[in-house]
Parts: sequence; structure tokens; C-alpha cells
Amino acid sequence: MLEKKRIDKSPVELTKKDFVSDQMVKWCPACGNHAILTAVQKVFPEIGYKKENFCLVSGIGCSSRFPYYVDTYGFHGIHGRAAAIASGVKIANTELSLWVATGDGDSMAIGGNHFIHLIRRNIDINILLFNNQVYGLTKGQYSPTTPRGGITKTSPQGTIEHPFNPAGLVMGSQGTFFARVLDNNVKMMSDVMYEAAKHDGTSVVEILQNCVIYSDQAFANIASKEVRDEAQLRLEHEKPMIFGKNMDKGIVLSGNKLRVVTIGENGVKEEDILIHDQYKKDPGIHRMLGRMHPPKYPIALGVIRSAPFNTYDRLMSEQIETAQKSSSIKCVDDLLNSGDTWEIE
Repeated sequence: MLEKKRIDKSPVELTKKDFVSDQMVKWCPACGNHAILTAVQKVFPEIGYKKENFCLVSGIGCSSRFPYYVDTYGFHGIHGRAAAIASGVKIANTELSLWVATGDGDSMAIGGNHFIHLIRRNIDINILLFNNQVYGLTKGQYSPTTPRGGITKTSPQGTIEHPFNPAGLVMGSQGTFFARVLDNNVKMMSDVMYEAAKHDGTSVVEILQNCVIYSDQAFANIASKEVRDEAQLRLEHEKPMIFGKNMDKGIVLSGNKLRVVTIGENGVKEEDILIHDQYKKDPGIHRMLGRMHPPKYPIALGVIRSAPFNTYDRLMSEQIETAQKSSSIKCVDDLLNSGDTWEIE
């Protein structure tokens, strides 16, 4: 059970079945979204809030069908506007556990401005960012995260644009929470979503999601069984950053850069390996972890950053409370009868 005082806890024990809706799931067979849906339906009862205190908001895209498939309050918005809608919903209803389901195009292209300002304000909202590196619903155009050179319907000779790194974008927007997971690991997804729910402020969980139709095997270089041990660094708070098939590789800080080393070679000992601190307020190491990518580095998975800062909704509530206490105007009648008034006969 979580300790957020503003959200009521459920007096009865909920299960996954309580969050399964009666709607037919209309994603393609083998789409990674199915696993994400399972993770959400699994973690919501573990979070422990009343069912009516959960709310899902989405924009447009394959990911944005999410509100139909989870039996909670939900709002299916328009393209790119999920962050703006969710901001209003949360500020007006601080007792809600607010979740946004959005894609890489929905959030970082047409919705880019709303996305970065929600993060900057640090409103207590949880963003599930489905990143499949392509526009799936509109049939395979390149997106803001498509790798340079990627062949798509709108880049038949390869896209010439530099892609966004979601971790860099989030932390550059003063983000307080960023995590990254793969859609083929339901347990890690659920664990990370639970951490996101605990965090007081905007949380962004980037889910590397496979689109079997337009971007199949986009993450094979980190997700396949043959390479995953060497290509993934699974972060845990206060644990050393060790990875590899034989768990003999690690990350050290060399000057102002991260470096991959092998334990036992060149005098490197296990105690030389960096210890992960997800709660560190300074984002320096978090930013470097967010940028790591094969083949030079493993990709960092799990909670990369979870720094404690005050939230917009909490500060706004405090301001309103202070204004109410100090103001002579307590109701509409007081307002209408304040200042210069006239009586008309």
C-alpha cells in the first residue's frame, strides 16, 4: 500500500479481474501493447487505491485505446493533447491516481509542447510512453524516435532526422522520474509502474514496445535471448551497476564519462563499480545512464531517476488555502458586495 495521503486506499482487496473491462481488445496479435495492458491490470490492485480513484487519459494512437481496456474512469482525448487534459483533471481532482497512455508520436511530435511542460511543472501524473519508433495506427510513418536511416512509409530512403532520446528529453525538461522497460518483461514493467505510482510528481515510464506490423524486431539488438545479458543493465537502487552473461561487467565513472569495465581485468574490483542512486537530486549520472545504448554500452533498464521535489498540484493547493485564509471574501455574496456598490431603485 502506498503512503500518498491525498488518495484514498481501497477498503477491500482488489484483483486483476477488477480492472479488466468488457471491451474487445483490438490490437494486432503479438503486439507488445497486450503485455503492457497485463502489467497495468496487475499493478493497479497492488497499488491499493480505491478503484474509483484511478483515471486513465490518452491521446490518439494504438496506445491511446488504453482507457477502453482498463475498467476505470478514462478519457480518450485528441492527438497530442493527453498531457494537457490530464493536467486539468489532476489539478481539479487531486485525489485521483492519474495515468496517461501515449505513444512516441502522440507525446513527442504533435503533443511535444504539452509533454515537456507537464514534466517541467512536476504535476503528480504517471505517463506510460509506448515507444515503438513508428506511427503504427496511421500505417507506418517515421516518428520522433525512429533511428536515423530508418526505412518507413514516409522515409523510403531512410529518415535523415535526428531522433529524440526520451530520457534526455525528460531530464532536460527538469524531469523528476524516468524509467525504461521492455514490453517482454511484465514483472519489470509492473515493478517500475509501482515505483512510478509511489513517486510524488510527474513520472515517465518509457516502454520499448514492439510493433509487429510496421517496426517488428526494432529492439532485437537488446531484447533477444542471444544478446540481452550483454546488452541490458538492469538498475536497482543501492546496487552496483553489474551486467553480462557471467555478471562480470560493470559501469564506472571515468572523469566525466561512464565506462564499461570487466571485473578482474586491469585491477578492476567489484567495489569500483558505480552504485545506483535513483533518488539523487543531481541528474548528471542519470542523464548519462539515459543516453547509454549498444554497441558501446548496455541500455539502462528500470528506474533511472526518482528525485524528490515538490509538486505543482501540492504547491497550488497550498497557495489556494493561504489565499482563502487571508482573504476577506469568503463567498460570491462577499465578492459582489465588495468595493464600490450601488443600490438601484
